[in-house]
Amino acid sequence: MTTGTSARLLRLLSLLQARRDWPGADLADRLQVDVRTVRRDVERLRELGYPVHATPGVAGGYRLGAGAALPPLLLDDDEAVAVAVGLRTAANGTISGIEETSVRALTKLEQVLPARLRHRVAALNTAMIPLGGAGPVIDAETLTVIASACRDHHRLRFGYSGYNGEVSERRVEPLRLVHTGRRWYLVAFDLDRDDWRTFRVDRIDGVPDTSFRFTPREPPAEDLAAYVSRGISSSPYPHQMVLRVDAPAEALAEWMPPTVGTIEAIDERTSRVRVGAANLSTVPYYFAQWDVDFVVEEASDELKERLRLVADRFTRAIR
Repeated sequence: MTTGTSARLLRLLSLLQARRDWPGADLADRLQVDVRTVRRDVERLRELGYPVHATPGVAGGYRLGAGAALPPLLLDDDEAVAVAVGLRTAANGTISGIEETSVRALTKLEQVLPARLRHRVAALNTAMIPLGGAGPVIDAETLTVIASACRDHHRLRFGYSGYNGEVSERRVEPLRLVHTGRRWYLVAFDLDRDDWRTFRVDRIDGVPDTSFRFTPREPPAEDLAAYVSRGISSSPYPHQMVLRVDAPAEALAEWMPPTVGTIEAIDERTSRVRVGAANLSTVPYYFAQWDVDFVVEEASDELKERLRLVADRFTRAIR
């Protein structure tokens, strides 16, 4: 095999990994060869262990499939850096059971990284300091089973501990996993409640059971991140309130995480915030930390009275 052929094979492999399906004519055009040469190169990749599937006909083409063993992957510079940083984070992250394998994979990757990329990864690792205890640790198998069910549209069944500690059996059609930085959440359609629900993965009891495939439903919202933010910041709590805040939405988002409240821009200088609380006694003191003015638009009479009592107490304290 000549140097030119080897380089072309690597280029072909990179193209097959970048897109799911490739018409033969498109590959030939990208590689600047004829279709017959593409067929020969595909055969060479198969001999090297890459499962390249071919679809006959005018609309046919090639697809890189999954084999019995993982073949070598081609990564561009940014992809290699992202994988290295991701493995480093996983070794100290919130998913249990993959710390050791993450370190092994990172060692193999850093061994073959070009010097220019090794310096970038080293700089990122030096600047990053993992802070333990950021959130509950999730079993890797649980997360993998849920992710696979989301991808393959398989129903899940699991025991779930609710906000009040009550355990119930859930049958769901999973849609997506959402990570807030501290916790993992599953967005799924609850079959018994006939509605969409958001589940904390750390409250799922063990590894969920998978069952038959389902036809995906229309998602509950276009922006799933905002949907989950609403679900975990206010909906689960008995005390909910809406505030009009004298600050731009972008500025609020810099210090208010999505797990605390949802932010809606009213205009360039004003925002609306929806928050929830489990205990009214802590709400006034949390608001007292805000360095912005706000008006309570919606809240229970009990909450308003609590705010008045605390405001009077502070006023008396400085007289």
